[in-house]
Amino acid sequence: MRETAYTAHIKKWSLTALLFLASMIVCQGVAFPDDIFDKRRQEMVEKDIKGRGVKDALVINAMLTVPRHLFVDESRQNKAYADHPLPIGDGQTISQPYVVALMTEVVGLKGNERVLEIGTGSGYQAAILSAIVKEVYTIEIKKSLYETAKTRFQRLGYRNIRTKHGDGYYGWESYAPFDVIMVTASANHIPPPLLAQLKAGGRLIIPLGSTVFYQNLTLVTKEKNRYSIKELGGVTFVPMTGQAQKK
Repeated sequence: MRETAYTAHIKKWSLTALLFLASMIVCQGVAFPDDIFDKRRQEMVEKDIKGRGVKDALVINAMLTVPRHLFVDESRQNKAYADHPLPIGDGQTISQPYVVALMTEVVGLKGNERVLEIGTGSGYQAAILSAIVKEVYTIEIKKSLYETAKTRFQRLGYRNIRTKHGDGYYGWESYAPFDVIMVTASANHIPPPLLAQLKAGGRLIIPLGSTVFYQNLTLVTKEKNRYSIKELGGVTFVPMTGQAQKK
């Protein structure tokens, strides 16, 4: 049967519509079922976490369990398991998966710790910690990120995470002392209130140095009458805001 101009026109628009819908689905990330994300997460752990030297079984299990794609906007979910940061709004980013795993491993978690995180951001790092430790306390200075992360924790069922909107420079004194304090934003000095809120034998990790270019990931251990400091290598984090910028 000969195709009329009308039917050809309809076919053309039908094909265009299908292509448009397909592109929208890919861009929005909804074309990927959970098993695809599970596979990508497993591949990320094998290549970028274990493949780069992370060995702690608790950390590896947490990285395999926590769905990173649910901590970014839908439009970026198809890139959630690439080993690089992603924007989350307000000039902030979700950290590179390897750096999240590295920071979590080097503080030496056993599972019964109380951890303070400075800089909730998307909530991904807090969720990783939540999968390992007893209690997580996390502070975010940017109101919109705080509200989004708090809602996300509730929706995903993270019940051992407490959230606070405020300046992380001052820590969270009412719940101190902490076994571990993790600072996920850069600073040119270690905030004294955080050192004061660290238990004896506790560990603090922070990207320390220039807040413009790159920093040294620095591990501080609180001993009886002194602090030991170990530099772990170069990283790049967004800077702490609030009081940290006034020093």
